Amino acid sequence: MVAGDWPTALAPMQDVTGLPFMKVVARRGSPDFFFTEFIRVHAHSRVDPEILSSITENPGGRPVFAQLIGENLEDLRRVAREVNAQPIAGIDLNLGCPAPRVYRKNVGGGLLREPDKIRRILDVLSEEATSLLSVKMRIGFEDDGFFGDILEIIEESAVGLVSVHARTVKGGYEAAPSYPHVARAVENLSCPVLLNGSVDTCRDALRLREKTGAHGVMVGRSAIRNPWIFRQIREMQSGSPVFRPKMGDLFRYFEDLFKALAKPGISEKGHVGRMKKFLNFVGLSVDAGGEFLYAMRRSRTRDELFLVCERFMILEGREQMDFPLEPFEGLASRKGKPVLERGRA
Repeated sequence: MVAGDWPTALAPMQDVTGLPFMKVVARRGSPDFFFTEFIRVHAHSRVDPEILSSITENPGGRPVFAQLIGENLEDLRRVAREVNAQPIAGIDLNLGCPAPRVYRKNVGGGLLREPDKIRRILDVLSEEATSLLSVKMRIGFEDDGFFGDILEIIEESAVGLVSVHARTVKGGYEAAPSYPHVARAVENLSCPVLLNGSVDTCRDALRLREKTGAHGVMVGRSAIRNPWIFRQIREMQSGSPVFRPKMGDLFRYFEDLFKALAKPGISEKGHVGRMKKFLNFVGLSVDAGGEFLYAMRRSRTRDELFLVCERFMILEGREQMDFPLEPFEGLASRKGKPVLERGRA
């Protein structure tokens, strides 16, 4: 069973939930569980050293699940054995990645079209599991036609934890979440179910958990925008005053993240570009008019980026202003498709 009456988890997000971001979040209040970025599984694949570091250098001692993405049974068996040698809380199977370049390879969310293949994969992973076996899934590929079949397969397997993102693969991140599907998973599975999808605030976490009966909540993009959300959920659970960050706290988060994401050999342009991927989500709560997003996206150097953040988070008394806990309506993390929704397998 999962520890805690109401556990929280940081959702696995490719190019986001590596060790640097885990550490930054942990300094502001860790979730109960971390999940690695997906580990690509194919012929001759090995665990990426950077992903491995998020397991072996686990911040705060929180349990970390190693997420695998792939379809070849023997390759999955081999990599499962490799990660089992590490101090993991369990192995998580990715059945939800909505990136076209991923599902076109019939992995991630693409597997939701083949329930029988999912059954065979879970059989193999069950044989190799030395700790908890977990599944992160969406409610279907284009529709929920196989949802019931997949829940039945999971119930018959050794899976001990399921995280349900309440959208289809084709629904991406823009479709309205279907929380009744989470409730259906809770009703049909004997293992704990974590709710995922548009958990924007600690109040959302409480409301949606009560609505669906989920064991806990998994938070993804909202934790990029508000890294205090796990602390806030924990405070709300205990009846303590809920921490309300100021814009100055947001600026210090930006500084911390900028430092954490630095890599030897990365160019200034590359570093600034990587920061923008995170700030695209942070900016959803900076100003209602989207002026921060507009200015931030046009910055090219470190100095330009810092000046933009200082202008909107520090100067003219903004440092003591409350940071909005909810995103402003009408803003997009990126024109069209949010940057961090893209993935590679």
